[in-house]
Amino acid sequence: MKAKQWRSRRTVALARGLLGKYLVRRRADGSVEARMITEVEAYHGERDLACHARAGRTRRTAVLYEPGGHWYVYLCYGIHDMLNLVTGPRDWPAAILVRGVEGLAGPGRLTRALGIGRGLNGAAAARPSGLWIEDRGVRVPRPLLQVTPRIGVTYAGPVWSGKPWRFAFDPARLRREQGSRARRPVRSAERP
Repeated sequence: MKAKQWRSRRTVALARGLLGKYLVRRRADGSVEARMITEVEAYHGERDLACHARAGRTRRTAVLYEPGGHWYVYLCYGIHDMLNLVTGPRDWPAAILVRGVEGLAGPGRLTRALGIGRGLNGAAAARPSGLWIEDRGVRVPRPLLQVTPRIGVTYAGPVWSGKPWRFAFDPARLRREQGSRARRPVRSAERP
């Protein structure tokens, strides 16, 4: 996917749309692994008290102010690297935290399993960086979406911690739904 697709200020909509896309990792040995994105959270600007940009531009958050299409990777609790896709135009600090991919639940497990570290912080979300996103045509219907408040942001207060900006889905359920539609008999009124 091209960087310009991530330069909209519609961070929450971009987060929803990231579900079903593939996070692709090319390792140093040349092997490539692609996993469907199944869980994300949106963080939207300096007013969002759960966003790292709430304190303004710092050395740590400078990448959030870059134009969308870059990776923001930071260390959480001194243990886990967290992967975020920067969104929005230059000087609009927003990002989408990738919380899970098919077969890997939890942002720390995801980065550990895919060999994603802070060396990717600020890198373009493109093939040359070794980490990019592909649209392989998977669409997640609204009825399959789980929409909840973000996880672990109670420090942001009730308004911001209560924002329903976490999106997830079960890929196995999606496959079952798609399979049942594919097997459904065509009624005569539905024929072209």
